[in-house]
Amino acid sequence: MPPDRTPAAPDLALLEVRGLTMDFGGIKALDHFDLRIREGEIAALIGPNGAGKTTFFNCLTGMYAPTAGDMLFSPPGRKTARLNGLKPNKITEQGLARTFQNIRLFPNMTVLENVMIGRHCRTRARVLGAVFRNPRTRREEREIVRRSYEIIEKIGLADQVNEFARNLPYGAQRRLEIARALATDPLLLLLDEPAAGMNPRETRKLDELICRIRDEGLSILLIEHDMKLVMSLADHIFVMDYGKKIAEGPPAKIRRNPQVIRAYLGEDTVHDHA
Repeated sequence: MPPDRTPAAPDLALLEVRGLTMDFGGIKALDHFDLRIREGEIAALIGPNGAGKTTFFNCLTGMYAPTAGDMLFSPPGRKTARLNGLKPNKITEQGLARTFQNIRLFPNMTVLENVMIGRHCRTRARVLGAVFRNPRTRREEREIVRRSYEIIEKIGLADQVNEFARNLPYGAQRRLEIARALATDPLLLLLDEPAAGMNPRETRKLDELICRIRDEGLSILLIEHDMKLVMSLADHIFVMDYGKKIAEGPPAKIRRNPQVIRAYLGEDTVHDHA
């Protein structure tokens, strides 16, 4: 079970999604989907393959323009931002960062260079500063390197900082992709199947890393098929099937939900559990 902690007040939503719909040629990949994530929690989005989970992430991060609905992001102390219509880079600037189902690193760049690329969305140097390398630009570059090293140490890759990404073991590549997302200074971290393809040892290290990230104040939403990982990490779980939300609640409630069992295991299994 997740460790004891005090969640944010129930009326404070960091992210609120209302009636999100995504049509592809008459096929509803998302069908009036609702979701609410509180500040400081780990939420999980689960469901069978093809349920619409990655489509939801693609809408949330500006890769798809949803057909209908609202996506509202409300960081503490800031005005609520409507994410609909924003480009991916502008959504990153708002404080959302993601990883992908299929690893998208720069294979011929080092660990450090991959993380530094993520960091550049928070820089202020313009073209003239980059060309003439004024003192402000040089200070900013030093800060990018310092912060990138800090993140690399956090994820446990300090000994491989100058290694090309393509040469890293699979689990380390997964963690490097998380590091690059962290380099953007997100308020909400979106992890798309972070444990996919990992062995049990790599999954345990991932579990520990996600808990450390949460303990530093980030909110996390993960898509994941590893139910053991989901049940150990998540404060709140949303379940999708055919683009619709069919259930939500804490892990203990979701584990016993007949609709969830049916979606994953079939009608006969539900009867066996009755």
